[in-house]
Amino acid sequence: VQLQASGGGSVQAGGSLKLSCAASGLTFSGYRMGWFRQAPGKEREFVAHISQNGGTTGYSDSVKGRFTISRDNAKNIVYLRMNNLGPEDTAVYYCAASRIIHSGVRDPSNFPYWGQGTLVTVSS
Repeated sequence: VQLQASGGGSVQAGGSLKLSCAASGLTFSGYRMGWFRQAPGKEREFVAHISQNGGTTGYSDSVKGRFTISRDNAKNIVYLRMNNLGPEDTAVYYCAASRIIHSGVRDPSNFPYWGQGTLVTVSS
């Protein structure tokens, strides 16, 4: 299984970025996908998840209303659209895959497959 995240970069506060994560080596439509992030000196934290068919999504309180997760099962890609970014969003962003169905979708320990991370830096 390979997950390749891309799309990170440096933006000013209030700006936007769209992250992508291309998956291979798995039946993509059978996996819930998640985005997590890790800021310097902090633990990895949940950002967003999307169900296998894209019908259910969930967000952390800190990004709700600003970030949108989506997926294209035909292309094996999951996206994270990030709007109105602030310095507090600065982190390495990771995509992850799990066959989990319902519970524990915000717990990184329930995601066995991870991408390499892409750095997002937001300046004030």
